[in-house]
Order: sequence, then structure tokens, then C-alpha cells
Amino acid sequence: MKRFIFVTGLVGGYVLGTRAGRERYETITKAARAVASRPEFHSTAGMLHTQATHAARIALGRRHASTAHVSPN
Repeated sequence: MKRFIFVTGLVGGYVLGTRAGRERYETITKAARAVASRPEFHSTAGMLHTQATHAARIALGRRHASTAHVSPN
């Protein structure tokens, strides 16, 4: 009997959690798409990419190498 109550509670929690989780996921996705569609986001992302590439080249000792390849791994 205890096992039945436990499994029933587990299934009920799962069902309620997935419904709430899906709604929250949709809210977060909608907000992320709104931010990603803004031009400020793209200009900032480009600037951060340039700075990260420059910092990686310095860290690898390739400060002036314009053809240095920075591995993503």
C-alpha cells in the first residue's frame, strides 16, 4: 500500500511538474527570442567575440598573428 501511494504521488508530481515546466519553458523561450532579435544584442555579441578571440590569441602567445586559429576545444 505504501508503494502504491508513493508511485501515485510520483506520477501526480510528474504530470503537474511537466505542465508547469512547459509553460515556463515557453515564457523563457519567448523572452530569449525577443532579446536575440534586437540589433543591440548582435552588435554586443560581435564585440564580445572579437575581444574573446583577441584574448585567446594573447593567451596562446600569438599577439600579432592575424591567421592564428583558436580551437573551440
